[in-house]
Amino acid sequence: MARGHQKIQSQQKAQEKAAKMKKQQGHGLSDQMKAAQKALVFSCAVCKSQMPDPKTYKQHFENKHPKNEMPAELKDV
Repeated sequence: MARGHQKIQSQQKAQEKAAKMKKQQGHGLSDQMKAAQKALVFSCAVCKSQMPDPKTYKQHFENKHPKNEMPAELKDV
């Protein structure tokens, strides 16, 4: 077993490593998913699909729902 100064150094190194691992866990997949959900602002009135901006929403509506009438919020985009 390590004694004295070596023991203290080992404990500090382990503590720094644990802190680093904890910090990395904060930027995991769940945080990315939450950020992605916040970015999806517009929701299609027909199929409830979510889009990040009105331009994408209009393209989606023109391609996926050509027979339906364009919503009022997309006519000026």
